[in-house]
Amino acid sequence: MSLESVRAELARIAPDLTIVDDGRSTATVLEAAAVHGVAPDQIAKTLCVEAGGRIALVVMAGTAKLDNRRAREVLGGKPRFLGAEAVMDATSHPVGGVCPFGLPSPLPIYCDLSLQAFGEIIPAAGAVTASIRLSPSRLIALTGGVWVNVRQAT
Repeated sequence: MSLESVRAELARIAPDLTIVDDGRSTATVLEAAAVHGVAPDQIAKTLCVEAGGRIALVVMAGTAKLDNRRAREVLGGKPRFLGAEAVMDATSHPVGGVCPFGLPSPLPIYCDLSLQAFGEIIPAAGAVTASIRLSPSRLIALTGGVWVNVRQAT
């Protein structure tokens, strides 16, 4: 059902985008990078967090780590990662397939500046074997996301 909700939303808002699903696992950053033949940072991982009494999605480069201080400032509270069941309830997507598309209800979307290093990024598409390819600016435009800096300094 989650993959279908992503498929339905993309058909409505971005019919030119194609979901890639060849049955191979893309549930982890390293698996997704291997399947798509890209660097791990080109995989756009989506984190589902609760902060300041609300749930939000943070999309960032694959190997980037969330900086708690920066995230607290942006999100209005200390970020807490949701468990698998809470993630499914909030997004309708399983862990490993979470993306900012096909959500049961709108959530704030924050896209880390780390994604801007790439002309094309690859987020999941609602299932542990599904992904899409698009530019960071297109991700922002389609989701209403906001650019933020929540990555740990390297």
